[in-house]
Amino acid sequence: MPGPRGVRGGVAALAAGALVLASGAGAPQALAAGEAGSYAYAPDARPVRGASTTSDAQRLEAGAVYRDTLPKGGKLVYRVDLDDASHAYVSAVAVPPRGAALSFQDGVKVSLQDRDGSDCASGSARFGSAEFARPVAAHAERALDPDRTLCQEAGSYYVVVERDGKESSSGAPWGLELRHVLEPKPKAAGPTEAPGGWPSASPAPPAGGPRERAGGTGFADAPGLTEGEWTDRIRPGESRFYRVPVDWGQQLFVSADLGSSSGTGFVGSALPVSLYNPALGLVDSADSLSYDGRQKSAALDPLPPVAYENRFASGSETSNVRFAGWYYLRVSLHPKVGEKFGDKPYGLTLRVNVEGEPQAAPPYAGPAGIFAVTEDDRRAAADGGTGTEAAPDAGTMRLVAAGGFGTGTVLLAGLGLWTVLARRRAGTAPGAAAAMGAAGAAGAAGGPVPPSADAPAGFGPPPQGQGRGW
Repeated sequence: MPGPRGVRGGVAALAAGALVLASGAGAPQALAAGEAGSYAYAPDARPVRGASTTSDAQRLEAGAVYRDTLPKGGKLVYRVDLDDASHAYVSAVAVPPRGAALSFQDGVKVSLQDRDGSDCASGSARFGSAEFARPVAAHAERALDPDRTLCQEAGSYYVVVERDGKESSSGAPWGLELRHVLEPKPKAAGPTEAPGGWPSASPAPPAGGPRERAGGTGFADAPGLTEGEWTDRIRPGESRFYRVPVDWGQQLFVSADLGSSSGTGFVGSALPVSLYNPALGLVDSADSLSYDGRQKSAALDPLPPVAYENRFASGSETSNVRFAGWYYLRVSLHPKVGEKFGDKPYGLTLRVNVEGEPQAAPPYAGPAGIFAVTEDDRRAAADGGTGTEAAPDAGTMRLVAAGGFGTGTVLLAGLGLWTVLARRRAGTAPGAAAAMGAAGAAGAAGGPVPPSADAPAGFGPPPQGQGRGW
């Protein structure tokens, strides 16, 4: 049997391999830009094939994530089975390959239709004036409304995802990430009008000074942020993702600064910034920042406090701030910045303010799921935890999640073996050693436990009590 030094050496080698993968050198999600892995798809995303007709449409389950490919000029159809007790949301993240030729009109559209072909609702996302490839997201909803008759019944509905663009646009297929989530309706009717006004003055700069936090490369691996000033590095053509927990009654303010650089030139729409709600509905975006080598700042418009009744507003900037949970920020740097000022990392600073005290959730008739902020969420925001991590506040589990499920399996198994051998040599009771070995074996067998359809990791039921305005 090897001695403790040999065992420690073997486990150290395993841990070193995990660190290599965690740093991106060998992780499957960290391939070269322009390859399929340059966007971090959810690790538990299920493969699905969109159909050309409703008769062949495959079913999307609530709470699951799916992955498909969207061809040029394509229209893909999926099926969802809805009850008459939940609002439903289906989102699509379109991921064109880096360097793909795009136009102002290029974009993705998501529609939710009933069995008669009527649209319950639709949403779209376009690349606009920043005509370069980057992930964009759009969503559609089925809202329950006693004053409407369309799309209120339980039964089968169809999700239609379409790709728009010019003939001259790139013909390369786009990656597609799909999510289907449910929000329970309230136990009792509440306000049906959006608030008439809210504080719009910019808050004081967050205190505490800048802190470093590396952004993710997709919604799934976006690290959490708390209120504060955060610094990162971004290369031309890259997109960085972050997430902020915003509770009921709280108001989010976000700005992004691009650091100065040597060189001369001018790039319009250099730093597109977009904010998405927990269902990946677009809340607001800012893409008018022009860069000439001097430091520049882009800020999202002031948003209302999170409230259930915001959904009754006509504008998406208000209506999509309709529930508590993780709000996602995507920041992208135009590739032309590299052409004008050098292909190198550029300084990126995010300023995040979360104003107001959390208020009671609306009286949902069922578990809120992702539409809540829990203590685990707050810890994940403070620690920079991502949605793929089983335990954001545990250093070992964070390493495992960053390195991937395969690395986590090897690392946990090695740690379990190390503990068993060391305790046997020290005369530790076999029961304790066996327990540690069993824990390692459990990790080796399944790795981090994926979130269930009804209760994703890091989320939970809303606080008890009546919601604001109910």
